[in-house]
Amino acid sequence: MELLTALRTTGAIRSFTDQAVTDELIAEILDVARFAPSGGNRQPWRVAVVRDRAIRAELARLMQPTWDEYIAARASGQAPFNPVDYAAPTEVTAAPNELLDTLVDAPAVLVIAADLSQVAAMDLELDRLPLVSGASVYPFCWSVLLAAHHHGLGGVLTTFLARSEPEATALLDLPADHAISAMVVLGVPVTRPIRLRRRPVHEFTTVDRFSGTPLASPTDQHDP
Repeated sequence: MELLTALRTTGAIRSFTDQAVTDELIAEILDVARFAPSGGNRQPWRVAVVRDRAIRAELARLMQPTWDEYIAARASGQAPFNPVDYAAPTEVTAAPNELLDTLVDAPAVLVIAADLSQVAAMDLELDRLPLVSGASVYPFCWSVLLAAHHHGLGGVLTTFLARSEPEATALLDLPADHAISAMVVLGVPVTRPIRLRRRPVHEFTTVDRFSGTPLASPTDQHDP
């Protein structure tokens, strides 16, 4: 697949056919993704390919309350779980989620963790939520999705499991000093979006300062 096409068409896929994704194909995808950049080239990622149906069912159960709260927060007009002004909704009800409801039968489930002893948390001492250490693991996650797309698969990255990390730690034998970064679910898409909706460049890019003038781009006029 041509690179720019891949970058413009790798959208989140949550519905899959029953076509199997072999261990050989997963290994091929990871063999490409391992070339993702990381701080100091330490490659702090660890991957658990979860096949066991009982473990998958438990992972879905652990994530369901987070999804329920997410939907309730959105219904109340909030950006769910944001670290600035989030207030947990007072009423939360069970909400369907196709990905969680079918996780047991998903073609491939990968849980990706970061070795915290190998990441540089440059913002750890700032008076805000630490964020930048994710730069050493999320490019790898994105490369997994790009490589999967190249092989005709689709996928989605979710961070919901991180909210239940203490329970998931025992379930997955997560090593000490590791943190759950993401779950990536892969498979052959039932349908693939033809056109992704994204904000144009001038809405998120300015010159010299974040208060500067917008940077225009030819694609602002006609997103392909």
